[in-house]
Amino acid sequence: MTMKQAVCALFGIGLLAGPAVASEGETISAIKQRGELVCGTSTGTAIGLSTLDDTGKWSGLEVDYCRAVAASLLGDAAKVRFVPLEFKNAFAALQSGSVDLLARAATWTYTRDTELKFDWVGVYMYDGQGFLVKKDLGVAKLGELSGASICVSAGTTTELNLADYFRTHSLDYTPIVANNREQNLANLEAGRCDAYTNERGGLAASRLGLTQPDDYVILPEVISKEPLGPIVRQNDPQFRDVAAWTLHALVAAEEFGITQENVTALAESSQNPEIQRLLGKTGDFGAKLGLSNDWAVSVISAVGNYGEIFERHLGAGSPVKLDRGLNTLWTEGGLLYAPPIR
Repeated sequence: MTMKQAVCALFGIGLLAGPAVASEGETISAIKQRGELVCGTSTGTAIGLSTLDDTGKWSGLEVDYCRAVAASLLGDAAKVRFVPLEFKNAFAALQSGSVDLLARAATWTYTRDTELKFDWVGVYMYDGQGFLVKKDLGVAKLGELSGASICVSAGTTTELNLADYFRTHSLDYTPIVANNREQNLANLEAGRCDAYTNERGGLAASRLGLTQPDDYVILPEVISKEPLGPIVRQNDPQFRDVAAWTLHALVAAEEFGITQENVTALAESSQNPEIQRLLGKTGDFGAKLGLSNDWAVSVISAVGNYGEIFERHLGAGSPVKLDRGLNTLWTEGGLLYAPPIR
């Protein structure tokens, strides 16, 4: 058994006896009493988002977001326990209180928000559904997949989007359904399906795990909106605010040019009023969240700003080499911006 299998098995058992659900208003108190944030992630194979290596080390954009929340609440980004979850178990784990929040590439949808009584606290990845195919299949566009067999994960918005798109465009297909991305990729490599569909960011990362990644290509079409972000239960507005403003702080830091390297200096020297408020030099904005006034300094010192996190795990400097696209700042034509800090 590898380190990854052992950890996943351990946490799978742990879900049965996870931390009790905090009463309304008490999630933060429970986290502080426990001395760690419990963060639900993928099973450790989402390269660039939440990856677990054979030494037991977690990395990725979602992982760094969890560390940022721990830095906000506990002043220490290392005080996180990561719980790897299959998609089919993830929402139940959050509902039961086995985890404090989910950060595992779950799409924000109407029914999930309203029926499951969850709050998406923001979006850390604007993505869309695409298709990964083997180059020698000779397919250049999605319409040429009519009649194909397509690998897809069960119980996901991806499965529903696939059905909607092919029905709307009068295309035939055979779904090859699996429980997770590992099974989907194994089926694709074994020739059990002609294509694998998932979020394009996930496909770019998954392609790296194939034996011959250069033999595969992602088709150009995007068939859905997939806003991915962290999720909390609706029973604790204070914890939701901390989770949300931690994400906003990462984006705001990039907007203001605040980096992991210069945050301490800017906290002392910046004359920009909004930077002063964010970094705790003026006002009581930390106190409004029940945090120390320099909470954002702790966050950015630990993980950097949003742009640094993206570049480190997903961007041109990473193995994934994913273009930021819509995940650039609003000032650069993207969708990312933080609400005003005032």
